This record gives sequence, structure tokens and C-alpha cells, in this order.
Amino acid sequence: MEVNFQYAFRDIAGKAGNIHAEEKIQKKDTEIMEQKEMDKILGKAEVLIEALPYIQKFNRKIIVVKYGGSAMSDEELQQNVIKDVTLLKLVGFKPIIVHGGGKEISRWVGKVGKEARFVNGLRVTDEETMEIAEMVLNKVNKNLVRMVEKLGVRAVGISGKDAGLLQCTKKCPDGEDIGYVGEICCVDPKVLYDLLEKDFLPIVAPIGLDDAFMTYNINADDAACAIAKAVGADKLVFLTDIEGLYRDIEDKGSFISRLTASQAVELIGSGCIGGGMLPKLSNCTDAIKEGVNRVHILDGRIAHCLLLEIFTDQGIGTAIIADEERTEG
Repeated sequence: MEVNFQYAFRDIAGKAGNIHAEEKIQKKDTEIMEQKEMDKILGKAEVLIEALPYIQKFNRKIIVVKYGGSAMSDEELQQNVIKDVTLLKLVGFKPIIVHGGGKEISRWVGKVGKEARFVNGLRVTDEETMEIAEMVLNKVNKNLVRMVEKLGVRAVGISGKDAGLLQCTKKCPDGEDIGYVGEICCVDPKVLYDLLEKDFLPIVAPIGLDDAFMTYNINADDAACAIAKAVGADKLVFLTDIEGLYRDIEDKGSFISRLTASQAVELIGSGCIGGGMLPKLSNCTDAIKEGVNRVHILDGRIAHCLLLEIFTDQGIGTAIIADEERTEG
């Protein structure tokens, strides 16, 4: 049988060329993958470098985190928030968590056949509802302790009743009696200082006592603000269900990333801030006036919003600063 060697050699050479070409492509793909992997590693390094001045600046500074909203009702968001706070602790911050529990309280109130009722955003709290609220808040509190401890940081859960932390009077909005709802009149932060000194992360449930040692439910925003002022916190952070402040909530282009306390007061007076944001913003301006360096309003639904706001140049929420800081900057 006659063999055409010329065609055979061409065939072999062609196959060899194809193999060589495939090897070059594979090598190129490997180089691209390796470069992408290196870029990811370098990106992580850049994030750490960007965070370094903030870590240095806020080392051993107290940060109060008011934890509430949707970030409490979603398990993955819960984990993200607790990881963020734990990381803040491990890099030198002194965090204090003040938590709410409104949605969970309403759920348990419904379980016993009662209907949740609110006046000016405050829960009407009869004796039975107060018992439910305290039970739920303590349950939430200890669950947060468990989550922090699981990440290797020592935490202690307390309420405002412990060591006289939150002393209050009966709150009567517009003169209306809404039951066991407290207005904070005094904060004794000694127990918090003691816990921070012994390297614990305090987690506070917003329940207080009056002069007659009656138990009262306290708005968590009010509790966080009062505690931040009492301990001289460098930062107060509110985790909410909104990205931050808008001049017009319908116009996403009107987002405010930074404003002074005076500008915040003007914003309140303009009437363009309403709903639950109004008392929150009032709390923010009060905190700044009482010595808290910065107040942040963040969307707790965004994964790791705390780290993104505190450790990056851009930030993702609204920061309220003292008028003097703007002058200095």
C-alpha cells in the first residue's frame, strides 16, 4: 500500500501546531487567572491600608452602636453586624451595643392575643405588655451575647436596670398616659466603664427603673443617645432601614453624605424631615452638642455597612459632625 508521506508529515505537523497553540492559550489563560488572583490579593491589601489611619485614630475610642430595624430580623444580616462589631473590638475600638426588639415584641404581643398600639411612634405599654417586652428584650440580648462569644470576644448582656444604668420617669407624649414607657432622666455609666476596662463588650437592653423601682420600656434610639453622651463616645451609629438622610426622600439625588449639627437643626426646621427619622435626627444633634464627635446613620440592610462607613474614605451613609470639625477641616 502506497503511503503519501508528504500528507502524513503535514498532518503530524498540523496536529503538533494545534497542540502548541492550545498550550499557548492555556498558558495565557493561567497567566490571566494568576493576575486576577493577584489583583484580588492586592485589592484586599489596599483595603487594609485605607483602614489603617482610621484604626490608628480611633484606637481605644468608644463607639456606641444602636442595633435595630431589619438588620435584627434577618439572620445573615445579624451575623454581618455582629462580625463588624466584633472586628471593631479586635482592632482596638471599645464598642457598646444598644439594641431594640420592636418587631419581635409585636410578634409576641400578637401571640397572646393582644394588638400592638402606638402613639407618636411609642408603644402603648400596659403591665402585661411590659412583661412581654422585658422577656423578649432579654431573649434578644442573650442571643446577641451568644453570637459575639461564638466569634471569640467576651460579651456581657445587661439592661438599663442593672447597676442603675438607666434611670427614668414616666413618659407622657402630649399629656397622654401610654403606660410603662420611660423617659431617661439620668445615666450612671459606671457599669459600662467597668466592663470596658475588663475587656468585655457590653450589650444593653433598653429597660430602665424609676424612683419607685418600677420597670419601664425605653425607646432604643433614646437609650443609645443617652449612653453615648454619658460615656463620652467618639462615635454613635444608628443602623436603620434607610440609606441615610435625604433633603427629599422621593429624590435619590438629594442624598446627604455629611452635614454639621447646625445644618441638621436647619433641616429639621425646614419641615422636609418626617416620620421616624425626625426624632432620630433630633437625637443625633443632641448627641453632637453633648460632646459625641460624630453620629452616623447607616442602612443596616447593607452587608458590613459599619466597616464600610468607618474604615473607608468614601463611606456609605450620612455622617453628622460638630460645627467645629467643619471649620477645622
